Amino acid sequence: MKTDTQPIIQPASRLGVVEEYYFSRKLREIAQMRAEGKEVVNLGIGSPDLPPAQEVIDELALYSRMPDSHGYQSYSGIPELRAAFADWYRTYFSVELDPVSEVLPLIGSKEGIVHISMSYLEGGDEVLVPNPGYPTYRSAAQLTGATIREYLLQPEKGWQPDLDALAATDLGRVKLMWLNYPNMPTGANSDLGFFRDLVEFARAHRILLVNDNPYTFVLNEQQHSLLHVPGAFDVALELNSLSKAHNMAGWRVGMLAGRKMYLDTVLRFKSNMDSGMYKPVQKAAIRALNLPATWYAELNSVYRGRRERVFDLLDTLECTYDKNQVGMFVWARIPAAYANGFELADKVLEEAHVFITPGGIFGSQGDGYIRISLCADHELFAEAHRRIKGMSK
Repeated sequence: MKTDTQPIIQPASRLGVVEEYYFSRKLREIAQMRAEGKEVVNLGIGSPDLPPAQEVIDELALYSRMPDSHGYQSYSGIPELRAAFADWYRTYFSVELDPVSEVLPLIGSKEGIVHISMSYLEGGDEVLVPNPGYPTYRSAAQLTGATIREYLLQPEKGWQPDLDALAATDLGRVKLMWLNYPNMPTGANSDLGFFRDLVEFARAHRILLVNDNPYTFVLNEQQHSLLHVPGAFDVALELNSLSKAHNMAGWRVGMLAGRKMYLDTVLRFKSNMDSGMYKPVQKAAIRALNLPATWYAELNSVYRGRRERVFDLLDTLECTYDKNQVGMFVWARIPAAYANGFELADKVLEEAHVFITPGGIFGSQGDGYIRISLCADHELFAEAHRRIKGMSK
């Protein structure tokens, strides 16, 4: 007979500081609501609902039928994929990468966050993590035993770090700094002047910068890479992904770019964690990276229309927002009537059966905000808007 008593075998102590991912818990709650007959509209998660380009799907099917496609693959990806990533960076970011030594394909860029953390951080080190910011930066650092140092992002500073204030503190034990521009969750954009300041800051304090850059093509007119800045290769790495701009989130294709000595260190860890990426997925990723610029333009035309629907919904909730933000979400300040974004999000889920994300899951600086995903069609946004209009005041 099975019972829910205390387990005989206890988990590792490192897991004591790492909570289950918020969306993992929330999706279970939504599944339970649906099991009870409540039709929940999910506007919380940035999982693209549109398919990849047809030629990308066709490429996957073609190579999946080949008998030599199903074995273990190189830990560093096939040469053609590394070359395609290098060409992509040259075309859109004006960054020259050596495809042999400066490009490392990943099974999703989230994998890279953990690999970099495990490769460079340990007890006694400190890591700079944005608040608000992607929760995985924090949880990956916690698993290493490193100490987290938050740096606050504020709307009056364009959701960018105050580097002068950071420089005035003791940074002697800081080894790594996480960045995410274009920013999630705030939608703040970046420019090369800001990136130049970051590289100068990192060189002065001997800190490794890592820019997580998956949103650069979504509702953003100008693509920037941290690695474009002179001297960046000495102190910086950049993660990128096919999840958002190519509608391939479930395919798990990402990459890490940077200097050979840094990538070699990450590869030492990564090669013990996986056995390479499925070859047909790599072949399909090459096709995705070679899509014409019109692919991104057409995708953004869809997202632009959806963003207008989200603005209407936010107006109904009496939230305020910046219409110039970029990326796959809309970040909005909640009305003063609510204590925090959790209160508003819970009310919307309970009364309207619409799931939106409370900004507080990204850190205390997000407490007064909510985030809504653009990954739903017009009919779902219209239904969500209709339900929210019917909520009690």
